[in-house]
Amino acid sequence: MIVCGVDDAGRGSVLGPLVIAGVSVERAKIKYLSDIGVRDSKQLSPAARERLYKKIINFVDDYYIARIQPKTIDHSVRRNRLNHLEAQYMAKVISKLRPDSSYVDSCDVNPTRFGREISKLAQSGRIYSRHHADSRFVVVSAASIIAKVSRDKAIEKLRKKYDLGSGYPSDSKTMQFVRDWIVAHKKTPQFVRTSWKPVKMLMRQN
Repeated sequence: MIVCGVDDAGRGSVLGPLVIAGVSVERAKIKYLSDIGVRDSKQLSPAARERLYKKIINFVDDYYIARIQPKTIDHSVRRNRLNHLEAQYMAKVISKLRPDSSYVDSCDVNPTRFGREISKLAQSGRIYSRHHADSRFVVVSAASIIAKVSRDKAIEKLRKKYDLGSGYPSDSKTMQFVRDWIVAHKKTPQFVRTSWKPVKMLMRQN
């Protein structure tokens, strides 16, 4: 039986892509992921994530990474449909991997509703939607590592051109970068999410 885990990275960021990643693996082989130290990406150092990323992609039967760009995110946020957008992309990942069952980390306050929506869109096996799935199911932990490392690589690519910090609104360097860009150009760069409240506030102030 093939089992899939799906998770996201970068949902709360004000810039860069929202990354959805999935891994699929034979159920009998899942224990190996725990044996090599796979756990929720938030509990791991960047170096540990990088090391495990390589081991995971070489071990799993298949994996798939989807990147949602800021323009697409903004369109969904303005229609109050960000959770629906995530469901769509999680369904896309599951459809690509075609597992017998999938475990997803629910971004909806109602995980059952979120799971039903993905199930309608994916039409591939049974969907188990849970809060904190990235710390409860090692196959989702593996997906969280793939998503986080992929997201970090996208931000690192931007950092080679711009001094923009982590990309999160809690980072003063990130918000100063966005503020300075708006003052200089009277608009945001293409990789910034203009629908995010902190960005909208900066646009009104400048």
